[in-house]
Amino acid sequence: MASRYHEVYANWKRDPDAFWAEAAEAIDWYRRWDRVFDPREDVYGRWFTGAVCNTCYNTVDRHVTGGRADQLALVHDSAYSGKVTRYTYAELMREVVATASVLWNQGVRKGDRVIIYMPMVPEAAIAMLACARLGAIHSVVFGGFAARELATRIDDATPKVIVSASCGIEPGRVVPYKPLLDGAIELARHKPDACLVLQREELRCDLVSGRDFDLADQVARERAAGAWVDCVRVAATDPLYVLYTSGTTGQPKGVVRDNGGHMVMLRWTMENEFSVKPGEVFWAASDVGWVVGHSYIVYAPLLAGCTTVMFEGKPVGTPDAGTFWRVIADHGVAALFTAPTAFRAIKGQDPQGRLVPAYDLSKFRTLFLAGERADPETIKWAERNLKVPVIDHWWQTETGAPITQNPVGLGTLPVKYGSPGVPMPGYDIRVLDDAGHEVAKGALGNVVLKLPLPPGCLPTLWKADKRFRQSYLDEFPGHYKTADAGMIDEDGYLFVMARTDDIINVAGHRLSTGAMEEVLAEHPDVAECAVIGIADTMKGQVPLGLVVLNAGAAREDGAVEKEAVALVRDRIGPVAAFKTVVTIKRLPKTRSGKILRGTMQKIADKEAWKMPATIDDPAILDEIAEALKARGIGA
Repeated sequence: MASRYHEVYANWKRDPDAFWAEAAEAIDWYRRWDRVFDPREDVYGRWFTGAVCNTCYNTVDRHVTGGRADQLALVHDSAYSGKVTRYTYAELMREVVATASVLWNQGVRKGDRVIIYMPMVPEAAIAMLACARLGAIHSVVFGGFAARELATRIDDATPKVIVSASCGIEPGRVVPYKPLLDGAIELARHKPDACLVLQREELRCDLVSGRDFDLADQVARERAAGAWVDCVRVAATDPLYVLYTSGTTGQPKGVVRDNGGHMVMLRWTMENEFSVKPGEVFWAASDVGWVVGHSYIVYAPLLAGCTTVMFEGKPVGTPDAGTFWRVIADHGVAALFTAPTAFRAIKGQDPQGRLVPAYDLSKFRTLFLAGERADPETIKWAERNLKVPVIDHWWQTETGAPITQNPVGLGTLPVKYGSPGVPMPGYDIRVLDDAGHEVAKGALGNVVLKLPLPPGCLPTLWKADKRFRQSYLDEFPGHYKTADAGMIDEDGYLFVMARTDDIINVAGHRLSTGAMEEVLAEHPDVAECAVIGIADTMKGQVPLGLVVLNAGAAREDGAVEKEAVALVRDRIGPVAAFKTVVTIKRLPKTRSGKILRGTMQKIADKEAWKMPATIDDPAILDEIAEALKARGIGA
C-alpha cells in the first residue's frame, strides 16, 4: 500500500497538541489532562499535565475486563531449561495482583522505589507491573551487574525493597546473583528494608534472616488468600520508572520515564510503526534490564493487547544458530525486534542460512533491528534468507521509543541501506556543526532533536535537573543533543554514522568509522567487524579495523586482511589512511550487544582503562590485547 507517512508527519508538525491528544484516546484515563503539553513545567515542559492514570490498569486490567482474559499475554521461553511458561491476561493479572500485595505488605507505597535485579524470568516483568499497580517507581538493574555497579544504583534510587533471584543462566554457566546482591548492599550507604528473592532450581541461595524473603512463597500465600490490590491513581507526569544508563563521569544517569506520555507513545508505535495489532505475537529479543525490554517486551505489547515473548537464551549456542527461527515458529511470532549484533552472530555461524528452511515462519512478517548500526550486508543477508522486510530504526534509552523508523504500519517506505529511516512524529531532527549551525544536506554533523521532546521521552534525570541540562541541552540551546553523528539526505532519511566521539580526525579530515565498517562488512569472509581510531604521531589518528571471520572460512587471515584494506581504500579513498586490519576471535560486547569500541581504543593507545561493568565476557579483552600486541599495536 502507499505510505501515509508524509501525511501523518505533516499532521503532527502542523498541530502537535491535536496529534497527541488523538493518540491519547487509545489509553484509559481516570481524569483527562488540563493541557496536552505545558511548556512551563519542569526543564523543557511536560505532557498531559493534570491527567490521572495507571499503567498497570492499561496493560493488564482493561484487557481482562475488555474481552481478552483468555488470550495469551506473556510467553516465557527458556532455551537454557527447555521450559515454556504461558500466561493469559487473566493469569497475568492474578500474578501481578499477588506480587503487588507482597510489595504492599513490605511497606511499598506510591512514589517508593523498588530495584529489580533479575535474569530473564517472567517474575521480572510481573514485578515491574506490580510496581506500576502501586504507583511505585521501579528501577530494573541488568541481572549480573557487578556489586559495585548495583551499589551505586541502590544509593541513587534509595529503594525500599529489592526484588532479585538466586541466579542467572548464561551459556555453559550459572551466575550466582545472591553474592552480588549481598555485596552491593554491604557497599551501599542506603540499606533496603527487604529483599524478595526468587529461588531458581539451577542454584538456590541462603536468605538473610529478617531481611530476605522467598518471593515464590510470598506470592503463593497472597494468591491463595485471594488478596486484591487496586490500581493506584497517579498523575500522568509521575515517574513510572528510573532506568540507569552509563554516564561519562562514571556516575550512572537515572533516566526518568513518566506514566502518561509513555503509554501514549508506546501504544501509538505498536500499530503505526511496528504494524502489530491486538492479539498478534510480538517478540523483542532483548533483556528487561535494557530500555528495549522495558518498552517492547513489557509495556508496548501489553498496552496494545498483544502477546509478548520473553526469551531466555542467545541467538547462537542455545543450542545453535537456528534458535531464533525455532522461537518464531513455536510461538507464531509476527514481528521480531532485535539487535544487529544478534544477526551478525547468526550469519557468522550459518553464513548460507541453511538452518532457516527447517522452521515454519509463515506467520512472520517483519524483522526490526536497532541498538547499533545495521550494516547493509547483515540486512541483505536477513532479507535474502527470511524473505521479509528488514527494518532498521534508531533510538536511545532516553527516548524510550524510536526516533527514526520505516513505519510499516503507515505503509513501508523505500529501504535505504545504512539508514535507520525517517523521523517519527514528535521528532524534528537537525544536523548541526560544532558551532550550532545547520549543515547542508548530506553533510556530517551533530544529530540533535529540536525541543520539546515528544511524549515518552525523559523529562529529566532522577534528582538531577542540572546534570540533565548539562548532559543534553546546554551545548546546543533549544535542542537535545543525541551525542550521535550523522547526516540527512535529500529525501529526509537519517544516516547515523557513529557516536560523536567515534568520528575520527585523520590529518584534519573528519571521517566516520561507521562508513568504514559498512565496507568491511561487505567482505564475504567477514562475520563481524569494528573500526576504531588509534593515535598516530603524523596524522593525529588513523583507523584500525578488527574483523571476526565467518565460521568455516577457509582463508589465510593475512589474505583476508589485505583484501579488506584494499576494499576500504577503494570505496572511501586514500584519505581514510586505512592500512591495518587485525583478525580476532571475538569482539568485546556489552550484554545488550553493543561493541565496546572505546575500551579497544584505549588498549590500542596504551591508555588506562577500566573493565566495563556491562561486558559479556572479560576474557575477550585479553584476546584483543594479545592480537594487537602481535602486530606491534598497544605493546
